[in-house]
Amino acid sequence: MIEMTLREIAEVVGGELHDVPDPQVLVTGSVEFDSRRVGSGDLFLALPGANSDGHDYAATAVAAGAVAVLAARPVGVPAIVVAPDAGSVPASSVALSHDGDGSGAAVLAALADLARVSTQRLAERTGLTVVGVTGSSGKTSTKDLLAAVLAPLGPVVAPPGSFNNELGHPWTALRAGADTKFLALELSARGRGHIAALARIAPPRIGVVLNVGTAHLGEFGSREAIAVAKGELVEALPADGLAVLNADDPNVAAMATRTEARVLTVGLSGDADIRATDVTTDEQARARFTLHAGGESVPVRLAVHGEHQVGNALAAAAVALECGADLATVAQALSGATAASVRRMDVRTTADGITVINDSYNANPDSVRAALKALVTLAKAGTEPRRSWAVLGEMGELGDTSVIEHDAIGRLAVRLDVDRLIVVGTGRPSRGMHQGAVMEGSWGEESILVPDIDAAIALLDDEIAAGDVVLVKASKAVGLWAVAEHLTRAGEGSTEAAG
Repeated sequence: MIEMTLREIAEVVGGELHDVPDPQVLVTGSVEFDSRRVGSGDLFLALPGANSDGHDYAATAVAAGAVAVLAARPVGVPAIVVAPDAGSVPASSVALSHDGDGSGAAVLAALADLARVSTQRLAERTGLTVVGVTGSSGKTSTKDLLAAVLAPLGPVVAPPGSFNNELGHPWTALRAGADTKFLALELSARGRGHIAALARIAPPRIGVVLNVGTAHLGEFGSREAIAVAKGELVEALPADGLAVLNADDPNVAAMATRTEARVLTVGLSGDADIRATDVTTDEQARARFTLHAGGESVPVRLAVHGEHQVGNALAAAAVALECGADLATVAQALSGATAASVRRMDVRTTADGITVINDSYNANPDSVRAALKALVTLAKAGTEPRRSWAVLGEMGELGDTSVIEHDAIGRLAVRLDVDRLIVVGTGRPSRGMHQGAVMEGSWGEESILVPDIDAAIALLDDEIAAGDVVLVKASKAVGLWAVAEHLTRAGEGSTEAAG
């Protein structure tokens, strides 16, 4: 964050100083909510948690080097205290259901205020460019590609993994300092107004909308409502900003009318401003294509897995070109970019010869379809096709369409000729996925329904063989990554797939 005194921070967040000997002391570091990660010059964020309260670790944080604590009550060490009614934040994935007195909401609201002021001052004083990315799927992969293509132009700050809610968003924004040139942020939503609120915290100059899918359909009710929410990002852009829109998704392309910013379209469409042609995939499901922009074209060979990464790469290319990169540099950066976030199309081959695709961080119908296609590509590549396994769990937040969507995934697995489908879970959606596979023509034990993760692991241990390719994917609440981690541990000496 930009350097501020404790007095300045108190004024920004509407708080009061307690136990502060010198209000002019500077916070020269960043903000941390984990006392174990606090360093010299930091500000410690005292958040109440389901199992512990950050206020109880205030003294520990100060002893570790924190200048002060941002808290909802005095803590006996230097603190900026905000009242429980100081503000509110949108109720999304970090909603503090245990926060009965509103102290967590007050601290989060203060964090948002601090991030907004820090980001605005950096933009004014150092020219910081904020890039926001949203979409039903692909946000994290695109954010990682963005960080790679912007890095040759200057220092980049991006969130680890999918830190994209009302805690992770301002926390990431506050990682940007005076030497940061680009701040690449994900924006997620579980309802209308969430993206608009996040955009106010760190106002973007460039906004990227990837797609409008069915993720969180249960909360929104319809794809049209999802489009309304995702479009809040382009509505937040300034007139001198840029909206990067997916020309291949009609719901996204239509957002061009919702922004005052200039619009660039990306996609496979011949009408896209920045487009890909000649798309192919290699034996590791890594895409190759020709990138066209501004009358020039260059070849790109992605190192990340899945043909769906082409659209993500095009969006990243559009941003980098806007920020001053040349096409050759963009192509080189895209070709060298690897998966930077855990449990997202992480492809590893064990010493036993088993290839594991760990895409278990989260799941929705669109991302599962893309992952299944990548699985089949890997399995069928080479002179001797290999046996393919899909270990799938439930996809959450699909509302009344849940069973239908799970049924469709089961049917798709059969149509793609996945050799073995292991469906994990006992709920109606899991049963629907298995039943969909059976009704589509699954024969024998091609599809099998198991009650839990342990049962899935036991089945794999008993039947998996060298050369097999295994995809593991489900919504993160299922915790299915335990299956992928078991397989890679069992095949000790596993390495990332290369080619």
